[in-house]
Amino acid sequence: MKKLPLYLLITMAISLLALAQKNEEHREGRTAGGHIPAHGPVRVAPRPGVARPASPGPRAAERPDYRDQPGHPNAPHVHAAGDRWIGHDSGPGDPHYHLAHPWAHGRFTGGFGPGHVFRLAGGDRHRFWFGHFHFQVAVYDYPYCDDWLWDRDEIVIYEDPDHEGWYLAYNVRLGTYVHVEYLGA
Repeated sequence: MKKLPLYLLITMAISLLALAQKNEEHREGRTAGGHIPAHGPVRVAPRPGVARPASPGPRAAERPDYRDQPGHPNAPHVHAAGDRWIGHDSGPGDPHYHLAHPWAHGRFTGGFGPGHVFRLAGGDRHRFWFGHFHFQVAVYDYPYCDDWLWDRDEIVIYEDPDHEGWYLAYNVRLGTYVHVEYLGA
C-alpha cells in the first residue's frame, strides 16, 4: 500500500514536467513563429535613378543582417504585428531572383495565403513537396532554410509581387520565408 502513493506522486511529477515542457515549447514557438500572415508582401516600387547590377558580382557573398530586433532570426521573416515582411525590399530588379524562363513548369494552383497551410512531406531545399506539388528553393536563399524540417514543417505559399516566376514559402514554425520556384505536379 505504501508504494501506491509514491507511484502516484512520481506519475504526477512526470506529468507536470511534461506539461511544463510542452508549454515552454509552445511559448518558444510563438516567439519564433506560429503566426500566419494575412497577406503577402507589398510590391516594392522601383527606385528611379538606381540601376541594379546585371549580375550579383563579387559582393554576392555579403548578405544583409535581418536581425532587426533582439531575438529575431537572421533570415527573411514576418513581423506578427502588422504582417511586415522583413527582407522583401530589393525590388523587381534583384539579380538573385532572375529567372530566364519564369513559370517554366506552370503556375502553382494549390492556393495562397492563410487559408492554405501545407505540411511538407519530404525532400530538401533542392526539391521538396507537399501533396502532389513540387518546389525548389532559390539558391540565394539556401542559408535561410537550413533549419527547416522538410518532412513535417507547415508552410504557406504567397505570390511574390516583385520577382517574376517566384513564390514565397513561409515557414509557420519559424516565422521565416524563402523564395521558391514551382516545379510542377
